[in-house]
Amino acid sequence: MKEQFFDCAVDAALDSIKILPFLFLAYLVMEYVEHRMGEHSKDVIRRSGKFGPLLGAVCGAFPQCGFSAAASNLYAGRIITLGTLLAIYLSTSDEMLPILISKQAPALAIVKILGLKVLIGMAAGFFIDWLWAGHRKIRAYAERPHADEKFHIDQICENENCRCDNGILKSACKHTLHIFLFILLITFLFNLCIGFIGSGSIEQFIMNKPFIGVALSAVIGLIPNCAASVIITELYLKGMMSFGAMMAGLLVGAGVGLIVLCRVNEDVKDNLKIIGLLYLCGVIGGLLLEVLEISVRI
Repeated sequence: MKEQFFDCAVDAALDSIKILPFLFLAYLVMEYVEHRMGEHSKDVIRRSGKFGPLLGAVCGAFPQCGFSAAASNLYAGRIITLGTLLAIYLSTSDEMLPILISKQAPALAIVKILGLKVLIGMAAGFFIDWLWAGHRKIRAYAERPHADEKFHIDQICENENCRCDNGILKSACKHTLHIFLFILLITFLFNLCIGFIGSGSIEQFIMNKPFIGVALSAVIGLIPNCAASVIITELYLKGMMSFGAMMAGLLVGAGVGLIVLCRVNEDVKDNLKIIGLLYLCGVIGGLLLEVLEISVRI
């Protein structure tokens, strides 16, 4: 028993250390992109009007730690539509992107996954706006003075230990260390599960029950923490989750956006509706990919 624990810990450490340099480089690039494009992309969304789901889905795919949080504030101020908000949530990549880069996944595969998230987010956003046409109007920002975007983004960054204002290098180092420890812990737990349960049993439970796998993955994805996307991506990379199930979990993974939404939007029923719609869109998207047998090889 002790030997098995030790072997699992050593394997987890070796696997995690191998990806550390790539993880750091990925976050360094992402921090640079975020600092250069952050405010510009938010301005684009503000002025998007009826094309909100299109621009929201595209901008949401860019690695910006506060973008889903910003979208929640914009929605609370009724500056963007419900469809635009969900398009941003569905296309948000969260921690999937740095993990895939650190694992040296093919660039084309990463682009295809991001493209699918954007397309699904865009389609869902336009459909929801059409369905709720006239139900949720975009009002002037001044009508909702409590929706102070900068205050809430700074606050959520402090709560998540993001501290984006400390500089690109320092922020990249903190993000890298944070996710590296998550990956180390999760890899160790995966190794233990495989050792005690067996990879065949895990795969049979998740892979051979498409609907259950997709539904469970979407539940995990709703957890407003970077650990959720780390778990889902690692499960897929280890061959324990189908592509459709992975996409379902990653589609609903809106980062800290849901936390900010519940904090700044006073309508509790509206928040529950948004969470329910997000989950439904993720499950439908994952199931469609399963039925159509669409997948990306990594």
